[in-house]
Amino acid sequence: MKNLVRYILVAAVVALWPTASHGYELKAHKGTVDGSYNFWMYEPDSAAVEAKPLVLFLHGASLCGHNLERVRHYGTIDAIDRGRHIDAYVVAPQNPGGAWSPAKLMKIVEWAKEKYDVDSTRIYVLGMSLGGYGTLDFVAEYPDQVAAAMAFCGGATAKHLERLGEVPLWIVHGTADRAVGVGESDRVVKAIRESESEGERLLYNRVQGMNHGQPARFFYLQDTYDWLFTHSLDQEGRPVTEAFDITGKSKNAYANLNHSTKPKKSKTHAPKKKKSKKRRRSNKRRK
Repeated sequence: MKNLVRYILVAAVVALWPTASHGYELKAHKGTVDGSYNFWMYEPDSAAVEAKPLVLFLHGASLCGHNLERVRHYGTIDAIDRGRHIDAYVVAPQNPGGAWSPAKLMKIVEWAKEKYDVDSTRIYVLGMSLGGYGTLDFVAEYPDQVAAAMAFCGGATAKHLERLGEVPLWIVHGTADRAVGVGESDRVVKAIRESESEGERLLYNRVQGMNHGQPARFFYLQDTYDWLFTHSLDQEGRPVTEAFDITGKSKNAYANLNHSTKPKKSKTHAPKKKKSKKRRRSNKRRK
């Protein structure tokens, strides 16, 4: 009940917040965290006021590669570009290919906690397809550090699926998904419900007729982030907040958002390379 009241209050406050233009900073980090991924770091305009939650967004296979701009094609960063207000830090890494590595992702999370005023009791993860796998594998590896998570049209490769039952978790998968069969999520849900938690913190939407691409709409819903933000590690028993009509609301996911996806100005941060002696000599000659 407390979580439901908190969800309503958060939604009411955000509803009064203008969505058209917000001052925020978006930085591209390349090679910043050793042994990890390149990533986008979003800092909300209210970051200086108090500690903020951190949202980790994991993309699907179509955005893999070495061009960070691809990560802005859909998902949480694109939602922000379009005017969605998310009062939290957002980390959006790019996977060059293959399965997401929980250890590499945690390196970025730890880096963010050191560099920014992150509320470590409110770290959230969400992703779809390959990112759905990454979300569940990350949560299974670090259940004591994730306040809540949402996994869409994915699955899991983690060995200890029972650990997922320790975290408030919402899984959504469509029966018409031809890219990743709904059986992948069914298997995860079965393991959670057979665990010690008996799935008391699990929400599962097995949506009839939904295909693989439709869950992308969920990232543009304000309710998605409001639901995540109602959870915290310091809540007794770590209860899961009641679900909202995520499939119904997704029909109007882009309402009141900008249709233009032209990238806003962003900063790129990369380790500075030392000039070689040979290069320095040639520069002197030019002078």
